[in-house]
Amino acid sequence: MNRKIKTQLLAAIFMSVSVITMAQTKTENPFGLVYGDAITENVKGKVNIHSVTYKLNGIEIAANVYTPANYESSKNYPAVVVAHPNGGIKEQVAGLYAQRLAESGYIAIAADASYQGASGGLPRNVDKPANRIEDIRGMADFITQFDGVNSEELGLLGVCGGGGYSLAAAQTDKRFKAVATLSMFNSGVVRRNGYMNSGLSTVQDRINEATEARALEAAGGEVRYSADIELTDEMADKMPYDLYREGHYYYHRTHAHPNSTFRYTTSSLLDLMEFDASANMDLINQPLLMIAGSKADSYYMTEEAFKKATGTNEKEIFLIEGATHIQTYYVPEYVNQAMNELNEFFENFL
Repeated sequence: MNRKIKTQLLAAIFMSVSVITMAQTKTENPFGLVYGDAITENVKGKVNIHSVTYKLNGIEIAANVYTPANYESSKNYPAVVVAHPNGGIKEQVAGLYAQRLAESGYIAIAADASYQGASGGLPRNVDKPANRIEDIRGMADFITQFDGVNSEELGLLGVCGGGGYSLAAAQTDKRFKAVATLSMFNSGVVRRNGYMNSGLSTVQDRINEATEARALEAAGGEVRYSADIELTDEMADKMPYDLYREGHYYYHRTHAHPNSTFRYTTSSLLDLMEFDASANMDLINQPLLMIAGSKADSYYMTEEAFKKATGTNEKEIFLIEGATHIQTYYVPEYVNQAMNELNEFFENFL
């Protein structure tokens, strides 16, 4: 398959407008969690999960707060905000890392982004960088008021697209005393240029599609969606990138959840395509840890952002040997390695 055909295939799969919706199996976990070793009940003396809601700019946000074993509201605990990937929700990888952080003694929060998951907002699946950044700040607003949280010991962990938005949030929100990313994904650059610059030839076409979608919405017409297609295993297996191949199986097979979808409003591209998570990285003066798999084809995004983080004297890249992007979400040995680094990092800087 030549490069042109590959690019066209990816464009058709991830950027086309479709009326197809993904049918997914409803989770059996009582809290809706789909990751391994997830909490199934709140037991006294162990890590507990608290489903909460709060308002952010008039939108009701759905979140899960994880509290450590033997949590007492009268004590002081460090806290970590966890931002989920693009297309992901709080019950998947963000919840896994939030639970593991709680097991290490932190109060952790994972929330569904505005317009996504179980959070409110219409039309559904708006995916604008400004919203995602504000969602992260909103989690900080809420968790710093939670009983037992020491607001002076607040950390931030962003996964995949949530990692890129976490970098942007931390540039100006100094409540975050330490910032970490896992398998960081630069959503804006990829939506504009394509993954590994595979969509450069179609940039203007996609900008025009987004412009038309915005105009249609403004006129009261239909809401158009991109990446709204039912993907088969055969289609996924033909993709040239590990992230997309393995992402299909993670999100649609092994860790599927009815609230999780890759689709986003086509009009969101007007905002996404002008966003770059690696811009203004010099504004980050907090300690910075960026974790990625050594085999991740998305690593180039972590590397670029890290090089631009010239405003902090405490920064580190940690590579998980042998891991791809998606494998850092769930493979026990890779999650354990990431958690060992995160525990040391947050212990040192919170």
